[in-house]
Amino acid sequence: MESTDLATLAHDHIEMATSAPSGRSAVALHPGRHHRLRQTLIALAADHRLDEHDAPAEATLFVLSGRVRLAAGDDAWEGGPGELLVIPDRRHDLLAIDDAAVLLTTVVDGSR
Repeated sequence: MESTDLATLAHDHIEMATSAPSGRSAVALHPGRHHRLRQTLIALAADHRLDEHDAPAEATLFVLSGRVRLAAGDDAWEGGPGELLVIPDRRHDLLAIDDAAVLLTTVVDGSR
């Protein structure tokens, strides 16, 4: 069995994000190479974003620390520590309101 300390990993990646020119850092935790489930920790420095992109077939975003804003068209949702956001099945972006770390979980569609 594998175990990951998400709090420490989130803290470390937030530090990397705040010192990176892009304002972000990420690591694949469960890359889904031989599985359908893929998990990635993403850290964003405050006021940095992941620009609008297509949604995976099925995905959730669990906020580990900080606050984020997920927007899809005219709809937007904010989340803080411990909140789970369901990513809509359409183009969206993600903004870090504060320095933030999230756990992105997606289902890999083998037909794609």
